[in-house]
Amino acid sequence: MRERTRRPRWVYGEGDDPDYSASLANERTFLAWVRTALALLAGGVALDVVQLSIPSGVQRAIALALVVLALVAAAVTWLRWAVAERSMRRGESLPPLGFGLLLVLVVVAVCAVLILSWA
Repeated sequence: MRERTRRPRWVYGEGDDPDYSASLANERTFLAWVRTALALLAGGVALDVVQLSIPSGVQRAIALALVVLALVAAAVTWLRWAVAERSMRRGESLPPLGFGLLLVLVVVAVCAVLILSWA
C-alpha cells in the first residue's frame, strides 16, 4: 500500500510528528488569525460602503489599509503556521510573532484617524 505524501513537503518532510495537542493548538492559532483577517476585511468593506461624516478620501484610505492588512494577515498566518509546525517537528524553539506588533500599530493608527476625523 502506498503512503500518502503530506503537503507542504518542506513542513512535513522534516523531523518527527509532534504531540497531537501541540499540532492542534498550532492549527487553532492559525484559524484564529484567519478569523482576524476576515474581520479586518469586513471592516474595510464596511468602511468603503457606509457613509460617515469624515472626508471620503480618509474613509477610502482607511478601508484600503484594512483590506491590505487583511491580505497580509492571511498570508503571514499561513507562513507562521508552517514555520511553527516545522519547528515542532524538528524539536526547535517556536518562532517569534513579529506580525502582531504591525497589526496592533495599524489598528491603533486606524482608530486614531477615525477619532480625530470625528472630533
